[in-house]
Amino acid sequence: MTGLLLNLFYVALLIAVSPVLAYRAWRHGKYRDGWAQKFLGRGAARVSNGPCLWLHAVSVGEVLLLRPLITELHRRRPDVEIWLSTTTHTGYAVAREKYPDCRLLYFPLDFTWSVRASLDRVRPDVIGLVELELWPNFVRAIAERKTPLVLVNGRIGERSFRGYRRIRFLMRRVLGGLTALGMQSPEYATRMIELGAAPERVTVTGSVKFDGVSLERDPVRLAALRGELGIAPAERVLLAGSTHAPEEQIILETYSRLRTEFPDLRLLIAPRHQERFEEVAALIRGAGWQVRRRSQSVADTGSNSTGAALSVILLDTLGELSDCWGLAEVAFVGGSLSTRGGQNMLEPCAVGAAVVVGPNTWNFKPAVELLTAAGGLATVRDVAELHGTLRDLLIDGDRATAMRNAAKQAIESQQGATACTVDLLLRDLERDANHPGSKRIAA
Repeated sequence: MTGLLLNLFYVALLIAVSPVLAYRAWRHGKYRDGWAQKFLGRGAARVSNGPCLWLHAVSVGEVLLLRPLITELHRRRPDVEIWLSTTTHTGYAVAREKYPDCRLLYFPLDFTWSVRASLDRVRPDVIGLVELELWPNFVRAIAERKTPLVLVNGRIGERSFRGYRRIRFLMRRVLGGLTALGMQSPEYATRMIELGAAPERVTVTGSVKFDGVSLERDPVRLAALRGELGIAPAERVLLAGSTHAPEEQIILETYSRLRTEFPDLRLLIAPRHQERFEEVAALIRGAGWQVRRRSQSVADTGSNSTGAALSVILLDTLGELSDCWGLAEVAFVGGSLSTRGGQNMLEPCAVGAAVVVGPNTWNFKPAVELLTAAGGLATVRDVAELHGTLRDLLIDGDRATAMRNAAKQAIESQQGATACTVDLLLRDLERDANHPGSKRIAA
């Protein structure tokens, strides 16, 4: 009965939002792919007889997060076939590029028929859900099959916790279907227990994000990037990454002011969402700059005078931001001057940028607290403080260097979550080898 009621609710919701989905598909190219897999569960079918692990990552950020995890899984258990699902088109595209050894599929919508069809086709022995992606019908179908379900790199922010607490009766049932919960911090672990997770199933693994970042810059790769992006060796780079509206406008105004004092400074903007590339290009031109698009590696000169120094670089490709952070002398991480709740600041901190964020970083609270306490992160409250802090970091090389060193040491001290998380997944994989609900094909 619960499944039927949820199906009816989802159908009503899908009908209600269908005009928005149709508009975004037409206007931005979103939601066009994978509907047979999402709605009907008609993805590829597994034919192997070996052990199978299904990992689900919602979008690009979660997909990239899995890199150290998948590497370690391949190293420790090369016999395990890994299937990786995503929800978004961009996440799927990045997964296809980054993980050629994994089988890919779109995650099914939470209808009983699509969930069952997907599980029948993949026949996973263990399923790992990244961060907090819990769907009632999906979790219930897995529990019925007695397939171990592990929460990987789990987190639950204060806002989400308050919302889930209102439906604690439902969360208790959903969380009861989880075999293990690997949480990023003790605070997150406590919140999950308060929502109904069994304490004996909750483990504080730490955050895989700390393991997924490189602590060194690749000089050969960075030299190539500088050449491709038209950045001279003597020029310094301000990189605004994973930005949301209105942060691009804010950073463009800030950059225009900084350039009068620092003519060697170049700006690179990397919007968080692919569908905003054209919008951000228009904002750059509207601010009086040429646009140098990474996808074209040439300047869109428009009506402005020529010269690479007069251009702002737009990173309009997928999966390259991690490499580009290494170019940055100073960096602003987006989602923090908007209402998004912040984006991952660990990568730029790890490779040695002096990193600035806005006040709204609740999605990354443990990382922000760690880096701030170490002196490796600067938080600004508004546009005026953003300009002042970036200016100070460009002037005061000693302060910037101290920030970089403190951030790298703090990140290095937190590494090790990948091994703990893989232990959880492989433990349940080994337990599952002979469970009665196993869906493996007989040899």
